Amino acid sequence: MTKHLDFKKSNRTLLLTNTQRDVLRIAWPVLVELFLGSLFGMIDMIMLGRIVDPAVAAASISAVGMTNQPLFIGLSLVQALNIGGTAIIARYVGAKQTDKVENVLQHIILLTLILLAIPLSLFGVFFADSILGFMGAQTDTLTVGRGYFKIISIGFLFQSFNFAISAALRGAGNTKTTMRINLSVNLINVIGNAILIYGLLGVPALGVTGAGISTTFSQFLASIILIIYLIRGKSIIRLTFKERFKFDKDILYNLIKIGVPASLEQMALRIGLLLFAKIVAGLGTVIFAAHQICLSILGLSFNPGQAFGIATSSLVGQGLGAKDPERAEAYAKESRRIGSLISSLMAFLFFVFSPQLISLYTNDPEIIQKASVALKIIALVQPFQSSQLILAGGLRGAGDTFWPLISTFIGVLGIRVILAYIFVNLLNLGLPGAWMGVFVDQFVRWGIIYIRFKSGKWKTVTIR
Repeated sequence: MTKHLDFKKSNRTLLLTNTQRDVLRIAWPVLVELFLGSLFGMIDMIMLGRIVDPAVAAASISAVGMTNQPLFIGLSLVQALNIGGTAIIARYVGAKQTDKVENVLQHIILLTLILLAIPLSLFGVFFADSILGFMGAQTDTLTVGRGYFKIISIGFLFQSFNFAISAALRGAGNTKTTMRINLSVNLINVIGNAILIYGLLGVPALGVTGAGISTTFSQFLASIILIIYLIRGKSIIRLTFKERFKFDKDILYNLIKIGVPASLEQMALRIGLLLFAKIVAGLGTVIFAAHQICLSILGLSFNPGQAFGIATSSLVGQGLGAKDPERAEAYAKESRRIGSLISSLMAFLFFVFSPQLISLYTNDPEIIQKASVALKIIALVQPFQSSQLILAGGLRGAGDTFWPLISTFIGVLGIRVILAYIFVNLLNLGLPGAWMGVFVDQFVRWGIIYIRFKSGKWKTVTIR
């Protein structure tokens, strides 16, 4: 009897060890990629904040923030389509049906470009002023941000393509390739920003417009590298063009089944964030600049949740594809445990060193004071945010995208926006009041996702 118990205990230990290894194998390249990507983004923002004229610096930071909100709405739609691609490819890889992967990839690329990337890019180029005006851009922000918005809209084409390829690679568990490519082009982007923003090496100083040019060029370069990688066929994800492309009704059905709720979720999220940004923008350019600095630092805190959420999506999909729901659940739980530990450490650093972090961006004492208070609130959000992101990633990997939609709709549109409006416009709590709304939103979303995951009903979701 004792030997039998020891054998069962040994098997559980082996399962845990293998689970940890698989989670870390997929998650660490994504974590490094996202962390350094956010760090590069912070450096870009710091560069803009160090423009000699303080008024131009604040307007430039605000222009980037107001450009990011509508840009992220477009990228969220691309990402929603990619969620379906990741889940489907993960299932096929887990079921050893790798012959179906290339056709899924072709569907994702074509649908991304035709339905989203091309029309939204053109819309951004031709209606830049109207979009920035709707976002609440004041005259100073509109003046410096108009050119930046148009250039970033062009880059949206390449960024969407890159998102599609990266999602497919991650579905197969290949996260190292996108990490290497993105780190290389992001480094080029930072160097290009420095040259074009400040006018180094004899180049004219272009300010925030220069940052847009450098960013778009780096995205174009990443697209070229990814195409070469796919054609060379060094992984399961490849483009051989051996067979003539034709739409597959089962793949379309799966993409619609998984992608429509994911699209609605992302739309609810981005519309909510846009309305949230609009509320904060009403506090003025200086306060909105402080808000953007907080968002830039918040990007770092998203990284553990996003990285382990992506790993969970891939591994849960592969586990269900292999008809092993127990292992799929073990992957999700282990991802949440590791990711939450990392996020808690970051929360401590944010809370204790908030003034020092903000001062990296600006010397303006008002911005430092306002943003420091908001950053302490952000620190309190971390445990709920990380757990929610990781478990939601597991649900999406299973193809269960309805409940993440419900949580986002209630949390962001039903709670964050309404509370931010009340705290900012009625109670006059300023920027800290807006971020109090974020705290309540994240807590509610975590509760909804956690209850759905514990129910285990996501294990029964099927695809064709």
